Amino acid sequence: MPSSGRVTSGLAALAALLADETRARFCLALLDGRAWTAGELARHAGVAPSTASAHIDRLVEGGLLTAERQGRHRYVRLADAQVAHLIEDLAAQAAPEHGRPDRPRTLRAASAAGALARGRTCYDHLAGRLGITVTEAMTERGLLRQDTGFALTDAGLRWFADLGAPLAPSGRRPLARGCLDWTERRPHLAGLAGAALCRHALETGWCVRIGSTRAVQVTPEGERALAELLGLPATALR
Repeated sequence: MPSSGRVTSGLAALAALLADETRARFCLALLDGRAWTAGELARHAGVAPSTASAHIDRLVEGGLLTAERQGRHRYVRLADAQVAHLIEDLAAQAAPEHGRPDRPRTLRAASAAGALARGRTCYDHLAGRLGITVTEAMTERGLLRQDTGFALTDAGLRWFADLGAPLAPSGRRPLARGCLDWTERRPHLAGLAGAALCRHALETGWCVRIGSTRAVQVTPEGERALAELLGLPATALR
């Protein structure tokens, strides 16, 4: 077990990495699970490319991001699902109190915020009202337990297998875990199961991404599938 001194210094170093608003903005953007170029992150945060590169270097050195080069471009993404879970949890803690959200300054910002709240990806699983609705439906149908932490039942494992997305333990990542949703302030399904469900939803066309953001919306095909599989009315998915 690491000494308390090492833990303290490590925690302080992590806090320092995320204390800068530009670096925090980068990490939130990368929650979409995709690789971004340094230039894309610079434009997203409204900073100079040289400034973005310096911040990216610090995040890579600190273990929050991983980088790779393809030709002239350097692509970066969150280091792993554990880092994504950390960022989402911190965002939930830092968000305004539920019921008293910050008021968007423009119609475009309000539209984007509304889309993210309705449904989005959190790294590699579904979040927002969509993620919460699916998670609660799975719990009500006995596929998922939340009473002693998140755990798939035997029926849940069979459900994923019948879906064509069988689950198998891989490394240290749990089959199921709760991820506190920063807009809903309730847990949605993460872990291997959450990733498999999100991947299946996007690959089958149940959900589609909205533009280049993390926002997703359920398609008519997805509404029919989720009604059949989880008994969800279309109105609950919009």
